[in-house]
Amino acid sequence: MTQFTDLALAKPLLRALADEGYATPTPIQAQAIPGVMAGRDLLGIAQTGTGKTAAFALPILHRLAADKRQAPRRSCRVLVLSPTRELATQIAESFRTYGKHMGVTVTVVFGGVKYGGQMRAMAPGVDVLVATPGRLLDHLQEKTISLEGVETFVLDEADQMLDMGFILPIRRIVKHIPRQRQTLFFSATMPAEIEKLGSEILGPDPLKVSVTPQATTVEKVNQRVLFVEQPRKRALLAELFDDAGFKRVIVFTRTKRGADRVARGLEQVGVDAAAIHGDKSQGQRERALAQFKAGEVRVLVATDIAARGIDIDAVSHVVQYDLPNVPEAYVHRIGRTARAGADGSAVAFCSDDERNLLKDIERVSRQRIPSFDRRNDRQLGAATAAMPDVGGKPERPAQPHRGGHQTKHNRNHAGGKTGRERQEGQQPRSAGGGQGAAPKRSSGGNGGGGFKGPRRENRGGVWSNH
Repeated sequence: MTQFTDLALAKPLLRALADEGYATPTPIQAQAIPGVMAGRDLLGIAQTGTGKTAAFALPILHRLAADKRQAPRRSCRVLVLSPTRELATQIAESFRTYGKHMGVTVTVVFGGVKYGGQMRAMAPGVDVLVATPGRLLDHLQEKTISLEGVETFVLDEADQMLDMGFILPIRRIVKHIPRQRQTLFFSATMPAEIEKLGSEILGPDPLKVSVTPQATTVEKVNQRVLFVEQPRKRALLAELFDDAGFKRVIVFTRTKRGADRVARGLEQVGVDAAAIHGDKSQGQRERALAQFKAGEVRVLVATDIAARGIDIDAVSHVVQYDLPNVPEAYVHRIGRTARAGADGSAVAFCSDDERNLLKDIERVSRQRIPSFDRRNDRQLGAATAAMPDVGGKPERPAQPHRGGHQTKHNRNHAGGKTGRERQEGQQPRSAGGGQGAAPKRSSGGNGGGGFKGPRRENRGGVWSNH
């Protein structure tokens, strides 16, 4: 079986992969990385759960490591286009994680926030820019970002771009990119219009890779959704642990503070728990993982980014206290159980505010998840009222991103969104969020009762590690 060490990746990348606990590439990574490292264009037909982000991030970073030239001012060496702010933030965090030992500069730009911070981050030039089409096009029109330095262009989730009406903006963006470039094109499906777009922007002989997701993960995990009011999630979580079958459990939350509150709440009802997220030191994360592996704590509460690299075979259950804003994350989460041939179960809580997120998850994972309604459960209500508080202000519930059709560009100088930003499904600037090692990555909060936490500040819609 191919190992990452067999792919001739730069030593800083192998070190970062070892830090994350990754040793074996997924099929798309094993097929794509050598060709991309060699400079070939790529057409990747890859669905959720295949590991495609690392399939392009690792070879791109390898090429950056071999040639450390500075990007031109206001420009970038690598451009990644993503349909939504949540996915863009996840991709940027992946580049930071894999490139942490090589000093790579990464900036993410999306709509719904002010332009100033993004302009300042881009001013000196960056290695990697991850952007949503609408906001990037605005910057190009205002000449606050230039694409003259782009050496590698990645178009991710092309079919979702089509669904959201972004094909025309993408064609306009491509006109700003040098013709002499490497292009990596990814789509889960290949409708006629996407095939046409691919033929327009790819070179004459792209490497073609087609990998289906490991559907067995979805199929072999016993899944269920519990509909529950946001304030009653805490009591419902405690109730689950009355079942002795919940032996070794990972609970996912959307925010770092949410992870801490869930862990404290479980401790208060007598369930040993530890939390891991980006605000914890490396030593704290290692101790929490060691305790969980050794069975000293029954529950590991984690954010999505912090859970990357966790490789524990005997996880009996995965509980999603908050549904993820990005459907792909649902599959990654449930993949933490049912490993090495073992059985596994996944339970997801869904409040009324999360119904659209559930619809997205079922659409992307191509399944209807069995659901049970606990919203009017009197016993659960009584248990909620009797539970002690663990402090914190309420967080605003998550608002799912939505696609739309093209709208006329008309910026509101009082701080409103452009038509393209509305189309990208951006949430208001005041919405809370953030998870794992990333700064604030998505709107939303983790729920009610004692587990509610304060909203986090959005720092301008741009995070750069200069």
